[in-house]
Amino acid sequence: MLEPDIMYKALVDKDPTYEGLFIAAVKTTGIFCRPTCTARKPKRENVEFFESSKEAILHGYRACKTCSPLEKLGATPPLIKKILDELNEDHSLKFKDYDLVKRGIEPSALRRWFKKNHGITFHTYQRMQRINSAFSKIHRGETVAATAFDSGYESLSGFTDSFTSLVGSAPSQSKNTQIITMCRFETPLGPMFACATEKGICLLEFTDRRMLETELKALSKQLKGTVLQGDSKYFEPLKKQLTEYFEGNRKEFDIPLVLIGTDFQKKVWEELLRIPYGTTRSYKRQAMALNNLEAIRAVAGANGMNKIAIIIPCHRVIGEDGSLTGYGGGLWRKKRLLDIEQSQLKLMIE
Repeated sequence: MLEPDIMYKALVDKDPTYEGLFIAAVKTTGIFCRPTCTARKPKRENVEFFESSKEAILHGYRACKTCSPLEKLGATPPLIKKILDELNEDHSLKFKDYDLVKRGIEPSALRRWFKKNHGITFHTYQRMQRINSAFSKIHRGETVAATAFDSGYESLSGFTDSFTSLVGSAPSQSKNTQIITMCRFETPLGPMFACATEKGICLLEFTDRRMLETELKALSKQLKGTVLQGDSKYFEPLKKQLTEYFEGNRKEFDIPLVLIGTDFQKKVWEELLRIPYGTTRSYKRQAMALNNLEAIRAVAGANGMNKIAIIIPCHRVIGEDGSLTGYGGGLWRKKRLLDIEQSQLKLMIE
């Protein structure tokens, strides 16, 4: 456990970098919270700290309704999840405010949730889903007119305008254009964004990574494509394998990957894939493995540029003194990933 004063300051600051490292329990109210809880902060003498929600419950505390510490970090509310499932099943659907109210969803609350969790409006999300699906149909040989009306558009001109504004070229001229499909999904360590091309997964990052927006812009530029919300044949296998990994039932991934970077960066990432499950390696040892001991800083920089978290295990690289050093998803996640792997490795040995 961290020092109590450090945890209290993190609680007061609502510091997301401490998410997952502790639970704060308030003696006067009998509730326990995440470090990022937005509720009014208690006095220092009224707070005690635990390593987990389970420990707080065993001490008689109940979960806070404001930050929902028993739910997955960034979990999608059930009513919104039902809307998303329906949109994934039928991309021609268009949910308007009237439709949302009928389902018991406050439209303004939905808009805030989408802006916070997807970085776009709900209207834009729906439009991206439709255009992404339409792009695939046109590339499979379906006519532009048939695709437009199948996608829920009432006019060909409206479809063409929408398609062109998002993809950057008219439907009839999009053969040489590439779509980078993106989706958001939840994990025990918080929600993640995944991106895929026709060849495989090209990005996998936690949604709160600070460099994410820069990474997406670079990815779009490097692949000369447009990032759109949608579905990919790689997403379900990815989610399944990640679930198995977090449950301790998968040691290796077999999802096709698309590595976007310099030749040196690709060599570093390929070397990361050779680090055995449940073990760690220093930056120095990684440079030695690449037969370039003088490139320790360059190796560390390439690790930081890795766009495919967990699968390309940059979390297995640590400082020479054994300390946990920089990780784009947050050091608490790096620690948790290593804990998962090392505990499973210990069980295998025993």
